[in-house]
Amino acid sequence: MSWFKPFKMEFAPFAEFGNPQIDEILKNHYLPNTQHTVLSLVTQRQQQNDVLGLTLKLPAGYQVNSEADFEQLHNSLASDLEKAGIRELNLHFVTQKASGSQQQQSQMNLPPVIDAQVAAQANSALTRAELPPVTNAQAQSAVQHQTAHAEAGGSEAVQREDQLTSKRPAPPTQSQLQAHPRIKHVIVVASGKGGVGKSTTTVNLALALQQTGAKVGVLDADIYGPSVPTMLGTAGKTPLIENEQFIPLEAFGMAVLSIGNLTGDDNTPVVWRGPKATGALMQLFNQTAWPDLDYLLIDMPPGTGDIQLTLAQRIPVTGAVIVTTPQHVALMDAQKGIELFNKVNIPVLGVVENMSTHVCSNCGHTDEIFGTGGGDKLSATYQVPLLGRLPLNASIRQNADQGTPSVIAKDSANDNVASQYKDIALAMLVQLAKLPTRKRDNNRIL
Repeated sequence: MSWFKPFKMEFAPFAEFGNPQIDEILKNHYLPNTQHTVLSLVTQRQQQNDVLGLTLKLPAGYQVNSEADFEQLHNSLASDLEKAGIRELNLHFVTQKASGSQQQQSQMNLPPVIDAQVAAQANSALTRAELPPVTNAQAQSAVQHQTAHAEAGGSEAVQREDQLTSKRPAPPTQSQLQAHPRIKHVIVVASGKGGVGKSTTTVNLALALQQTGAKVGVLDADIYGPSVPTMLGTAGKTPLIENEQFIPLEAFGMAVLSIGNLTGDDNTPVVWRGPKATGALMQLFNQTAWPDLDYLLIDMPPGTGDIQLTLAQRIPVTGAVIVTTPQHVALMDAQKGIELFNKVNIPVLGVVENMSTHVCSNCGHTDEIFGTGGGDKLSATYQVPLLGRLPLNASIRQNADQGTPSVIAKDSANDNVASQYKDIALAMLVQLAKLPTRKRDNNRIL
């Protein structure tokens, strides 16, 4: 079976991949006051698990007689689709412009055009006595509003809408999500800005945790710019699929998976919109046969967009590590990342200040290229610990490019760097131990 099939089945357009049971239901429902079946009007369908979204293109010139007609259609469809496993239905109606003959007919029904200038000259001949009395428009409007409200029995006016959606329950909070049955802790490594060394920090922290005796995995959630395969030496390798689940690759004894292992080569761009990218992330997390892990580190994409929100609402995260540089611009974006995690109730375990100092390889002179004290300021502002500082060292970049991160690189020049990563990992575990244990769902079916 091709690795790409699971993604195609979930995210492909409606015309290419249909569900016979759902199609049959759509054939048996008609647009109100027409002979058009719902199936014949569908231009796009998006289905994720038990949520179905349909886009219907209304016939040209179609007139909506009553909003209740659409509500009845929606409720009837939703009721029948429950038999097909659909628990939430979203309908979106797209209107078309009327044809030329219809537009001409509507123009014929318009009132005659009045020359405003001629009318103004005629009105100017009226005397002040002939003019109607002046009324207080504001007071009159208030009286009319009260009268209309009383006649309507206090109900709100029904407004025409082009989109009908079923009432969605509030998204679950982190406290309501149960832990993965095979993963004790999910730790996200994030930054509000790209280029601060987040992926490099992720793989080195994972290897540092592994050296404490823990079972560790790495999930590359940077859908648009995956770099973990290169850093862990798995580039060009494709995971096997068994029982509709990915079998994660192994790198230095860790379970690893990235969208970069599924695209075939390093030159293939992932050109996906937000819903498709977030759906791919959920498949990588839920449809992967992860082994029993103490820690799963997720390398997050930069920013605070769809992927971050989806992760916060659907993946049980134990805590987050923020990576930044001392530079003011990077700190501004790192603050946004912390604010996001605070709003979705994901504990921030601490801050890692990367590229803190540069030591000249020739003379040993130390220089703070990106400024100084940025990590301390961020830590003090949000009352989170500064887990450690990492230098701007050429060997860190070289080892990552070669697929042997600094923590395991057998080079005496990297001993100091490797020990710094290990100290950061231990400091993170201290913060992790302070958090309550999340209830695990051992009966969860993935």
